Amino acid sequence: MPFLGAHTSIVGGLHNAFERMVKIGGQALQIFTRNQRQWNARSLEINEIRQFRLAHFRCGKPFIVSHASYLINLGTYKGDLAQKSVVALAEELKRCQHLGIPWVVVHPGSHVGCGIAQGVKNVADNLKQAVKLAGADNKVGILLETVAGQGTSIGGRFEEIAHIIKVSALGPRIGVCVDTCHIFAAGYDIRSRESYEKTMKVLDKTVGLH
Repeated sequence: MPFLGAHTSIVGGLHNAFERMVKIGGQALQIFTRNQRQWNARSLEINEIRQFRLAHFRCGKPFIVSHASYLINLGTYKGDLAQKSVVALAEELKRCQHLGIPWVVVHPGSHVGCGIAQGVKNVADNLKQAVKLAGADNKVGILLETVAGQGTSIGGRFEEIAHIIKVSALGPRIGVCVDTCHIFAAGYDIRSRESYEKTMKVLDKTVGLH
């Protein structure tokens, strides 16, 4: 069955996200584990990790995902930005491993003018680097979020997401976060049951609902 939840504030401590989720009757939540608009993040303290895991357990261990930094651009051809993005994603994977969060949501990024084909390859290559940098013992998965497809962004078409998954060859470590607002803006009609089901069939045919 589906779970209903929200992106929940971590003001006052990461563990407070669970109390806020419970107050709104949520069954799932998404959080930022750090300031999403800065490259550098302070390290998690042992007490923070313990409080977070305890709060997660006490409210029934609901499904939870982290959203990676908005600064990350895995599709870029610019070496310095690509390296910063790889390191930031790897660090987020490590943070989530400590916290017991199974998935990190990330925007594929922008090709910044090098074209969709090269951009898709860049995303796949940088995903592999980030997973490798996170360490062999890290099991946190990555969810590629669909985007609105504006400008030079990557991931506005299901085919682009599917190609990234195929080229990255990371198997079950890669999944998809379907942002309904984004896919609608990208041209996928979901306004009626019929159009929604049609769009889901396209998603299944390209990406695969599994």
